[in-house]
Amino acid sequence: MAFDVKDLGRSPGSMRTLTEHVPAPGDLGVALIGVQEGSDVGLDLRLEAVHEGILVSGTANVKVTGECGRCLDPLAYDLEVDVQELFFYEDSEFPDEEDEEEQYRVERDVIDLEPVLRDAVVTMLPFQPVCREDCQGLCSECGVRLEDEPGHHHEIVDPRWAALADLAKPDRQN
Repeated sequence: MAFDVKDLGRSPGSMRTLTEHVPAPGDLGVALIGVQEGSDVGLDLRLEAVHEGILVSGTANVKVTGECGRCLDPLAYDLEVDVQELFFYEDSEFPDEEDEEEQYRVERDVIDLEPVLRDAVVTMLPFQPVCREDCQGLCSECGVRLEDEPGHHHEIVDPRWAALADLAKPDRQN
């Protein structure tokens, strides 16, 4: 997801808008929820030349799909995330090597928005997605949807007491 920024030059204050629809890259999500690879990503960004590099700011709109972490029902919704990142010019110097590794760069007059988009989207996804806050989920014993059977339960006998349970049966012969 690379974009040419040569037209901005290195003149602080020069700016252009970028309104495009691009296919979503892979790995844009977490285990239960994310953006389908190849689905439409709407970008509405402003690219602005500043002294240190190119400042990218705006929004990205994606379609999120996945499943509820409790009942496994499918989920789908639109998500708008804010994007703001500074891409440093190639010749920018950093006093600390660790800082340099964490910064995005303008390389050969091109910026790569994929890692920025990934950071923005993945951090906005729920760690444990649910279809509703009061979703009861599935029975841990048999897998039945608890929403469909509100009084559902199982008699669970502790195996340490199972032998004593046989003594309490009425049909036991002495």
